[in-house]
Amino acid sequence: MIKQTHKDDFLERTKAAREERQHGKVRSENATKIQSIVRGYLARTRTKKLVLSRFDHMFPVLEDAAEPSHTNSSVQMFSVAKLFINMINPRKEEGRFERMLKYLVSSIGLDSPKLSFIGVFLNKEHSISWIKLVKDLCLMSSSILASVSTNHPNYNKKVAFYTLVLISFTSSSTWKITKAKALAPLAPHITQLCHNITGALVEGGLMKDLKTVLLKGIASSKVLLKKTSLSAINNLGLRPVIYSNFSDKLVSMYVLNILCVPTLVYQTNALCPEIVSLLKTNDILRFSIKLLSQEQQLKIHFNALEGSYALCLAANLINLLHLETSDRLQDDLIGLVTVLTRLLESCSQYVTAKQSNLSHWHPVLGWFSVSLDKYLQATISTVKIQISRLWHPDSVKLLTHHLQTAAANLARPSPPATPSPEETNVARKFMKQAFEKTKTTYTNTTQSLNPVSFGINRLGNPDCTQISLVCTLYQTAIRTLSQLRLEILIGLCYGDILLKPLWLFLNSLGPTCGLKSFLDLLNTNRSGNCPEFQMLTLFCDTFGHLVTILDDSEFYDSGEPFSPHEYALLGQFINQFLYRAMWNGILTDPEIPLCVSMLNLLDVLMRRDERRSYTHPNFWLIKELKMNNMVNDLAKGKPIPRLIKQKIPHIMPHRERVLMFRDDVNTEKASLGIIDNESHSPQSTLITVHRTRLVEDGYRQLSSLSSSALKGVIRVKFVNLQGLDEAGIDQDGVFKEFLEETIKKVFDPGLNLFCTTSEERLYPSPLSHITENHLELFEFVGKMINKSQCLELFEFVGKMIGKAVYEGIVVDVPFASFFLTQVLGHDHTSLYSYFDEMSSSDPELYKNLTYVKHFEGDVEDLGLTFSFDQDVMGRIVTHELVPGGKSVAVTSRNRIMYIHMMAHFKMHKQIQAQTAAFRKGFRCVVPYDWLSVFSGPEVQRLISGDNTPVDLKDLRKNTVYYGGFHDSHKVIIWLWDILERDFNDKEKGSFLKFVTSCSKPPLLGFYHLEPPFSIRCVEVSDEEDDGDTVGSVLRGFLALKKRDPVNRLPTASTCFNLLKLPNYQKKSTLRDKLRYAINCNTGFELS
Repeated sequence: MIKQTHKDDFLERTKAAREERQHGKVRSENATKIQSIVRGYLARTRTKKLVLSRFDHMFPVLEDAAEPSHTNSSVQMFSVAKLFINMINPRKEEGRFERMLKYLVSSIGLDSPKLSFIGVFLNKEHSISWIKLVKDLCLMSSSILASVSTNHPNYNKKVAFYTLVLISFTSSSTWKITKAKALAPLAPHITQLCHNITGALVEGGLMKDLKTVLLKGIASSKVLLKKTSLSAINNLGLRPVIYSNFSDKLVSMYVLNILCVPTLVYQTNALCPEIVSLLKTNDILRFSIKLLSQEQQLKIHFNALEGSYALCLAANLINLLHLETSDRLQDDLIGLVTVLTRLLESCSQYVTAKQSNLSHWHPVLGWFSVSLDKYLQATISTVKIQISRLWHPDSVKLLTHHLQTAAANLARPSPPATPSPEETNVARKFMKQAFEKTKTTYTNTTQSLNPVSFGINRLGNPDCTQISLVCTLYQTAIRTLSQLRLEILIGLCYGDILLKPLWLFLNSLGPTCGLKSFLDLLNTNRSGNCPEFQMLTLFCDTFGHLVTILDDSEFYDSGEPFSPHEYALLGQFINQFLYRAMWNGILTDPEIPLCVSMLNLLDVLMRRDERRSYTHPNFWLIKELKMNNMVNDLAKGKPIPRLIKQKIPHIMPHRERVLMFRDDVNTEKASLGIIDNESHSPQSTLITVHRTRLVEDGYRQLSSLSSSALKGVIRVKFVNLQGLDEAGIDQDGVFKEFLEETIKKVFDPGLNLFCTTSEERLYPSPLSHITENHLELFEFVGKMINKSQCLELFEFVGKMIGKAVYEGIVVDVPFASFFLTQVLGHDHTSLYSYFDEMSSSDPELYKNLTYVKHFEGDVEDLGLTFSFDQDVMGRIVTHELVPGGKSVAVTSRNRIMYIHMMAHFKMHKQIQAQTAAFRKGFRCVVPYDWLSVFSGPEVQRLISGDNTPVDLKDLRKNTVYYGGFHDSHKVIIWLWDILERDFNDKEKGSFLKFVTSCSKPPLLGFYHLEPPFSIRCVEVSDEEDDGDTVGSVLRGFLALKKRDPVNRLPTASTCFNLLKLPNYQKKSTLRDKLRYAINCNTGFELS
């Protein structure tokens, strides 16, 4: 045991001794290393001191602004400079490095080989090492140049100096020694030397360094670089490209590092236009386009730049384009247009539809998936200016030069010929049509044998292709630059630069603007995105915008830029194109841009025509459409008729659409189990209404009903002034009376719910929520109603009007067209203009705004701002049209915006809440889908009946007689004869209003009048009239009572569409009494 213990101790001691020896060895090695490092450091320090001492002796400190004096030879300077670069880190001794460069650059201007630094290169012994030194000096200068902070107190001096160094060593123009005749043979070698130095700089990152300098110097809120520095940097960036003879590699580097710098061309042109001239002289735009025209190169460059800097590249290219002339550009036009188009298309890849955690707001592109760095944020406003040069008149002229040339020899479409007297003769007209048809058939046969283009131009020819590509560029800009869409459209509408030549060109494509050619093309390009359709889409977008900004005098009377018959021709083309494309199954996706643009323009043209016609009646109908087939296909649920009904319902006759509407109503009633005129209908509602509280009781009992209940049978029990129930003859008539009386009260302008235009048309009062105590009508909500209760009342009114339309009850309520447009939601289209409607709603304001629009002086002299003062019960309230509008002056530049914003405020914003409430109530009864097939004026006809004169034959045919009257009764014969022969159209309308409360006939004729029109013979007073008793019938039928009731007037019960007519004995008496009655009892008036 003891032996084992000694053994263990021995082993432990041995191990410890071994470890101690090992540690000693490590300590010794470490000490040696430390000593070596210290000795090396001390040696290097001594050496550096010696080098710096020699350096300071060779390059003594200069006084401020003092020029270096050259007493040492160039070889000596070279030796010290090489030693300094090898031994010293120039960044740590930047002051000395800069001083040395001053001496070297200064010596370049000397003509002595012994003193000029360039002279060292001529010495074979040092030439190779001299080249290496110069490359090192230039690379270091480039690196320091890029690192100079804009906060440095001498920022501009440092940038200018290092730029000068790089300029001096990359060009021999300042090398005075090389100008000697003896060195003339060396000129090519000197030039090659500069190319080599420049190439080394490029390989070492010169272009990236220059990009950094430019970003710091010009991509900020203000330009920090001085003119000379900016000029030199531009020269320096261009130099490698020129030296390489514009090789793809160097052009690519220039594009990626220089031409993509935000606002580069804009700021350069402002500070040193001679550089821009240099860019033009060296065809930088052309070489850049040549490179980017290659599909793969474009993708590589876009991916390298990403979205925002690619947009800056496009902006600089556009800026260069704007400075070009047409003769220089035409050969490269297609390439330029294609590159700009694809750049913008590529940018759209980063555009998102809405805000998200991954998107950022871009002032030009909208929501963008790439964030903006500080340089882009600082310069985006100037980038927008650059991009806007694309639709500047000069650029548009430049790009559409080919279109201008093609259109110069084309004539404007002539207006349709006035029918000749012989054409008014029916027989001759038919003969002429037959002859023309035969002639057309012969012509078509001949052309099938010898194909001849119908038009001067055709789709697919070189002219059309070039024009289409230019249009594709602008259409892509509209689609991609979403925040500048309006500005682009305004620019393209300017003058006659684009639209008029393009219109002439479209007309030259063949009959009806080349309709057949476009349909054939759509058959092969269903998405409608080929250049020819981009041309058509751009035309529709731009033309639509033009129409919205033209006032009536410009649109209808001036003939410029287009005449009314040209609007009609364009409308005809679009109408025919959409119908044929849809009917033939070529156009199945209504959301493609082509379809959307054409529908928008068609809507604008039709809305103008509805307000003030410039076409003949039934112009928008498609005569070849067979309604029987259409209706049958709709019933079968086929997609094509459904699409036509949804998008272009106007091509169907109005009567057919009304019949469809009534069919929809009847189908829904059947599905809901609604049985008309039956009190036991499952959808029957009984309400009790006091005569003195019509609106209050109706609102209380009906406003909470569901949509289905409102569509059902509503039976009304009236309570008279004594509090007793009145006896209703039938629920339809009593409900109609309730409806008429309710409407009579709520639309009374004195109530302040609705007010009237100058044409006596109704729209919600902007101040409807302000109701004084005298409005005792609203007892159910107290003496004063608040805004929310007021809106509920508007919803109730909407339900009542909707119920009338649903049941086919016509009510004489003329709504303002702009109000109905908003109820239908037609104002949501991008091309809707409230200003167009203002002439009918507020002629005085329209006149004043038109004056501002055409004011030839300085608009600021008018003293207008983007605000509107309103008198609210004696208190002036100012509404700002834009944030801070009170301090934003109206100028010649923004007056169009002011006009449309004023119209938008007056006709939409002021009544927005009321309109929304009314719309909600109206659509609660009548679904939007049913109304979408009607325009605003057509919905007015649904509400108030047809605008046509009263058809007395139809009325007589659908009249029911009581009290002994019949169609052959002499009084009845007199009545119809008087109405036909003695009453004019206005009096006939007054008669209809007298008996039905509405002066207009039902849309589908009097067969659909509810309740039917009836005439009752009355032999006693209204109070004593017991209806159709046996005695009254016999007296009326046998004419037993011969005494002429000359003291009685005809009366009417409008709730039952009933005329109560005394049994007059003379026709003249009937005529005089009837005329007096209808003139004295015209129903409620709106004035």
